[in-house]
Amino acid sequence: MSRIKISNGRIILRDSIIHGTLLVEDGKIIAAIEGDADFADARIIDAKGQYVSPGFIDIHVHGGGNHDFMDGTTEAFLKVAEKHAAHGTTSMMPTTLTADKQGILNSLEVYEQAHAQNKYGAAFIGLHLEGPYFSMNQRGAQDPRYIRDPDPKEYLEILEHSQSIRRWSAAPERKGAIEFGRILCERGILPSMAHTDAIYEEALEAFENGYTLLTHFYSAMSGVTRKNAFRYAGVIEAGYLHDALDVEIIADGVHLPPPLLKLIYKIKGPDRIALITDAMRGAGMPEGESILGRRSDGLKVIIEDGVAKLPDRSSFAGSVATADRLVRVMRDMGGVPLTDVIRMITHTPARIMKLDDRIGTLAPGMDADIVIFDDQIQVSRTILKGKD
Repeated sequence: MSRIKISNGRIILRDSIIHGTLLVEDGKIIAAIEGDADFADARIIDAKGQYVSPGFIDIHVHGGGNHDFMDGTTEAFLKVAEKHAAHGTTSMMPTTLTADKQGILNSLEVYEQAHAQNKYGAAFIGLHLEGPYFSMNQRGAQDPRYIRDPDPKEYLEILEHSQSIRRWSAAPERKGAIEFGRILCERGILPSMAHTDAIYEEALEAFENGYTLLTHFYSAMSGVTRKNAFRYAGVIEAGYLHDALDVEIIADGVHLPPPLLKLIYKIKGPDRIALITDAMRGAGMPEGESILGRRSDGLKVIIEDGVAKLPDRSSFAGSVATADRLVRVMRDMGGVPLTDVIRMITHTPARIMKLDDRIGTLAPGMDADIVIFDDQIQVSRTILKGKD
C-alpha cells in the first residue's frame, strides 16, 4: 500500500481553490482537505505554496521533443509522451496526419505496442485519426496526396483492425461522411468536424448524426461565405449557435489571438471548451528548421515566433505548444479565471472522451494524475497515477 500526502498546496478543485492537503493511496485520490491532515505512513510532498492541479489532458497532439507519432516507431511515441509529461500532461491522445491506408494501419500497430510499454510518459487514452477525409480547400498543412472521400471498404477495414481508435476527425460535407459518422458512433468512436468547408446546414446535419466536437476551432474551418450573392453561415457559426457542440482550441496565443480566445470563452464557456496543443515534433525544441509529419518524407517547416510556419512563411504549419503554455495563455492573454482554465484542460476533455469518471478532477476515487506548478505556470512536478 503506497500513500502520498501533498501538503501546503493551493489545491484546484472544479469550482474553487483551497489551501490544504491532498491525500493519495494506491494511485487514487483519497481526499482534498483544507489545512493539514494526519496520514500515517505517507510519503510527504511539500507543494511549497504552489498550485496542485489535476493532470492536464491533451486530446489532440502529434509530437514533441523532435519526435512525431507519424515516425512510426515505439520510441517516437514514448519520447513524445515523456516530453509532454514534463510540461504537466498526464493523459494524451496520439494523433495522426493524413496518410494512405497502410500508413494508418501501421500507426495503429505502433500505438498498441507503445501503449503496452509506456511507463514514464503521459498515459495514452486512445488514438485520434485526423483525416484523410478532408476538404482539399481547408487542408492546411495536411498532405494533399492522401485527401479523399470516406470509403466504407477502407474505413471498415481500419476499424476492424484495432480497438484503439477513440476519435476520428473528418470534413462532414465529403461524400459519405454522414454515414461514416453514424458508423463511428455505433462503435463508440467520436466523430469530429475538421478541415471543413461545410456550410451551416451541412454542419447541423453532421451534428445531428454524431459529430459533436469541432477540431481546432477556427483553424481550417469555414465561417461566413458568399455564394451567388447570398451569404451562408459556416461551421464556426454552428459552433456558437449550438450549445451542445464542444470545441477544442489551440490556445498558444498565435493560432488564436486574445480577442478570439475571449470571444470563444464568453460564448461557449469552460464546460464546452477543451484546450489542445495540436503540437508537432517542434514542441519543447529550440527555434529553427523542423519537419511536420514523418521524419523520412514530412514537410519542412520553420519554427519561429512560437509557432511552426511553412518555409515561405505564408501560413502556420503546426503548433509547438505544451500544455503549461496553454494554461498561461488562457489566463494571461484570455483573461480567464484559473479555475476555468484548468477545467478546460482537465475535466472538459475528460468529459468529451467519456473518461470523466476516472480522470480530470481531484475528487475521491479518481486516478492520482497531478501536476504542481507555480504562479507563472512553470511545472515543478508531474505525478502519474501516484508515481512521479
